[in-house]
Amino acid sequence: MPAFPRDEMEEMVNRWVAANDEAGRTGDWSKMSSFYTDDALYTWNNGPKWEFVAKGRKQIHEWAFGSEMTGLEQWTYPYVRRLIDDQKGEFLGIWRQVAPLNDPEGTPYEIHGTGGSWYRYAGDFKWSWQRDFFDHANAGAVFGAMMKNDQLSPEMQERMQKGSRMPGWTKRADFDWFSTLEDPDA
Repeated sequence: MPAFPRDEMEEMVNRWVAANDEAGRTGDWSKMSSFYTDDALYTWNNGPKWEFVAKGRKQIHEWAFGSEMTGLEQWTYPYVRRLIDDQKGEFLGIWRQVAPLNDPEGTPYEIHGTGGSWYRYAGDFKWSWQRDFFDHANAGAVFGAMMKNDQLSPEMQERMQKGSRMPGWTKRADFDWFSTLEDPDA
């Protein structure tokens, strides 16, 4: 992987985080796909049997920032740590997942645990690769509590009912995300 100028990578991360914050404020996540190369890969784990896989900017736009964000439009994902490796051209961002609704005690719902994204920079202010990670057990608990309290949007309930029938869900046996690493010994 190529090295990139530190100031360029810092500018990319600043642009990305600003766009993320704006998407959380407006509920419009569609603009985020402009940060990816045409052939970018975006993945995350969906439990013991499934991976989410979007190949190319079009699938990232339609699936990652489209169908997968349905019901989560007003959620915010504030970054709490930013780690940049300009020699490898990678960025690791740690973020929170905060709902726009409060629980019965008046506290905003939040998916606790560690949430984050690992990115590979391609130059020209674009990502070529992204891998998300978050705590699925905590996510399920939050969505369950929201449903019990009649606060989970109908769109999110529909997504949960579809489960593995959502676009981009791929059987783990059919996709090994480790093979997408250019430098597996890093």
